[in-house]
Amino acid sequence: MLLENPITKPWELRVHIDSPCAPEIFSEYFFRMLRETYTPSPMIILCIGTDRSTGDSLGPLVGQMLKNNCSHARVLGTLSEPVHAGNLAKVLDEINEKYKDPFIIAIDASLGRSENVGTIKLARGSIKPGAGVNKDLPPVGNFHVTGIVNVGGFMEYFVLQNTRLYLVMKMAEIIAEGIKKGLLRFFSG
Repeated sequence: MLLENPITKPWELRVHIDSPCAPEIFSEYFFRMLRETYTPSPMIILCIGTDRSTGDSLGPLVGQMLKNNCSHARVLGTLSEPVHAGNLAKVLDEINEKYKDPFIIAIDASLGRSENVGTIKLARGSIKPGAGVNKDLPPVGNFHVTGIVNVGGFMEYFVLQNTRLYLVMKMAEIIAEGIKKGLLRFFSG
């Protein structure tokens, strides 16, 4: 049940973590995205980031929350085994060697405008991890989830290091809960 209209384009959702129904809205749209885009193939949830930077820890936190509670997909990128700029290409090679035509859902933190901090975005297509900090990494994902954790445009590494953990944790909890509920609904129905 959607109580507001967070969909800005037919293939994109934006919901703020302070929205009263953020987990339900995210879960509903995650379910819809799976219904519209998933083709039977191995599903990988690729949680990108590092635990060495508060702002960039969104992906590994989501991965940690999903790791033992996600029977329908393989979760890669946790606090203990992060997928980050230094190993992303290698991990993608390993995924493509192990799985035929994997369906990848990419999750990563991002920087944006101040009015969008705290917004979770779910959209079709791949993301380009590290673009906010001028890294040249391969695009990844059949669809993706990003969380705008802080303001971009100036001293990005410093900004990521000084991001509030509360914001990242709240965002990770909403994303993980929404993914679990969305997957359960998708595969049980």
